[in-house]
Amino acid sequence: MRDVPIDEVDALDRDVVAIGTTYAPGTHLPAHRHRRAQFLYGVTGSMRVETADGSWTVPPHRAVLVPPGTEHAVLMDGVSTRSLYLDPRAVPWFPHRCRVVEVSPLLRELVCEAVDVEPRYAPHGRDAALLALVLHEIRRCAPLPLDLPLPADPALRALCRDFLARPRIDVRPEAWAAGLHVSVRTLHRRFTAETGTGLATWRRRACALHALPELAAGRPVAEIAADLGYAGPGAFTTMFTQLLGAPPSAFRDPARQPSPAAASASRADSPSSRPVATRARTWSA
Repeated sequence: MRDVPIDEVDALDRDVVAIGTTYAPGTHLPAHRHRRAQFLYGVTGSMRVETADGSWTVPPHRAVLVPPGTEHAVLMDGVSTRSLYLDPRAVPWFPHRCRVVEVSPLLRELVCEAVDVEPRYAPHGRDAALLALVLHEIRRCAPLPLDLPLPADPALRALCRDFLARPRIDVRPEAWAAGLHVSVRTLHRRFTAETGTGLATWRRRACALHALPELAAGRPVAEIAADLGYAGPGAFTTMFTQLLGAPPSAFRDPARQPSPAAASASRADSPSSRPVATRARTWSA
């Protein structure tokens, strides 16, 4: 199925409902929820998913798992999606919190094939077997560290959202403390209590995640590093690799490679660049 709202087909008596959708650049889906669990995969473009407790950045060719009943909003950047809506009874192992995952070449092909399956597919036969295999492969997906916790305190959450829109690593904590009318020590203590992570670590992670759509679009590392306030591309690349476990080159979209001139400008990206290391993993409920 293509460009069909899930509400129109949610009641189908099938474990898996597959829908392909293309979104205009900059599309924002306001907060909503589904009865079914969702495997949301971006064939093109990048996404950011936000819930009450965090934000998840989804680069091209990765997916996010959204648990059933979880209220979430999605910001789309030139995205064409393949969504699998899964009956909760068929996926008791599904995580209870959103999670970005690596998508294997096999799962990618299965998901793209699934959207062309007849919605009322026969419960036995080729289509049912294909979708059963999809569920096995989703369960084996390796999680990626692409989430960012958000505080519940409204004032602190507003500062975090402003930072996510325009992140710069050189913004001083004193500016945040002044905005909240508290001391820097109180700011750090409150932030750690609200998010479970330190402010400095959180801001570095926010900068790394903000860079993902830019990398996917083919922007040179040097330009991204400068926009984020880093002294040079080397410092940015080191931070990025330490936090995400792979260099910036691992998150480029193969379909949108930079020009030779842009590629030479991003030589600070490690010459030993490698794809994200993943390992099959099974989750428990």
